[in-house]
Amino acid sequence: MHHETSGPAGTRPLLLLHGGGVAGWMWDPVRARLGEQQRVIVPDLPGHGASASEPYESHAATVDALARILEHESAPATVVGFSLGAQLTVLLAAQRPDLVSDAVVISAQAEPARAIGPTLALLRATAGLAKNERFARLQARELFVPDDLLPSYLRTSAGISRETLVTAVAENLRFAPPPAWSQFPGSALVLVGQKEKKLMHRSAAALHRALPGSTLVTVDGCGHGIPLQRPQWLAELLRARMDGPRAEAG
Repeated sequence: MHHETSGPAGTRPLLLLHGGGVAGWMWDPVRARLGEQQRVIVPDLPGHGASASEPYESHAATVDALARILEHESAPATVVGFSLGAQLTVLLAAQRPDLVSDAVVISAQAEPARAIGPTLALLRATAGLAKNERFARLQARELFVPDDLLPSYLRTSAGISRETLVTAVAENLRFAPPPAWSQFPGSALVLVGQKEKKLMHRSAAALHRALPGSTLVTVDGCGHGIPLQRPQWLAELLRARMDGPRAEAG
């Protein structure tokens, strides 16, 4: 899995996991506001961006690959995930708490969908639309992709295979918090945009209920795109969590 690492070695790492259909570049606005002294790891998940040649096999396989990256770090990480990446964050924290000291879960669907067969069949039939620039531009607007990152989004969207798209969406639709999430010993923050769909609010509440020591925050004015809509706010929140032993959302 392709990943970029910046910042001083030997310090607490910050792992940033992007959502489906985008790539590591979606974190650029947040990274620009974090400063150069923070150790940051940003993968392109399988099937996306610079990892497009590596099909997305499953959440489980991806979590194993992410764990191998963190095993080379000198301290447990703060792991931040958006959407599909947020589901991976929950799984990674639940399965490898030795590698994760803090989990920030942004806009994770955590309520399994029913009868996903027809949805996946439609997706297989229409997957080619992702390579259509007009359609991709509409999707970028839904994700609040800023104009300066639109070329990156268009390239990423065009490079995602039908196999990766269908597999990643299937994993996303089937996702439910694993039992071990309730035993995660680190700190955890669950974020959901005020303007997101009811499903996302129910999912955020379910993740919070499953881990009573977590913090649930609804982000005013945001839809499904908190890292791109509020990069300054999110960067400040992450700096506070990285600086403190168990910093809370402000």
